[in-house]
Amino acid sequence: MGTDAHRLDQLLRSLRVWDPQATELPAFDPAAAPADPLDLFTAWFADAVAAGQTEPHTPSLATSDEAGLPDVRTVMLHGADADGWSFATHATSRKGRQLTARPYAALGFYWPVLGRQVRVRGPVTAAPAAESAADLHARSTGALAAALTGRQSEVLPSYDALDRASRAAWERAGREPDAPVPTWTLYRVRAREVEFFQGDARRRHVRLRYRREGDEGGDGGGGWVRELLWP
Repeated sequence: MGTDAHRLDQLLRSLRVWDPQATELPAFDPAAAPADPLDLFTAWFADAVAAGQTEPHTPSLATSDEAGLPDVRTVMLHGADADGWSFATHATSRKGRQLTARPYAALGFYWPVLGRQVRVRGPVTAAPAAESAADLHARSTGALAAALTGRQSEVLPSYDALDRASRAAWERAGREPDAPVPTWTLYRVRAREVEFFQGDARRRHVRLRYRREGDEGGDGGGGWVRELLWP
């Protein structure tokens, strides 16, 4: 084993999951869970914020490319309602192209301060252009500047090129707060499965899955079935 690999191995062995000095593992009674996963998600999200979880609104987004190969990255949650869990990106970005080819995705939230995870999986739909624009322009000047910089996922010839483009984008965003960004798209994951994971110190983790009943077409129809999963 090389020196770097040995050091990594030592670091990994020194770490703890859910250190009691930093993590509280609350009790979770799945029998008392609400009928709709959105209600439980909202409650857990509020709990994570109240517990001081850093950036609880930044889930991992998993997609797949045309060949079916997986990809994952961290995104920002823009909202969650009856229409789905939403995030945004350029339609021309890598994830945007992947969602065009395979409009199905998964979101993974991890809130270690409470030992909790939430997994959301389902088909993805793109919001109309007017709604996507409204979502962007409701955000910060920095968000608009980043969107105006564009070219997301393209090869960057030099950092100077990014610096010049970013400076121009910030100037335009300040001067034109309603500047159009045609490629900016709001996407929604229309959940067919939502799983809630509550960690337990004795490894008797609680996993509660909500699954759409009679939703073979992926249109979000049908009621929710709740079932426990072995950890």
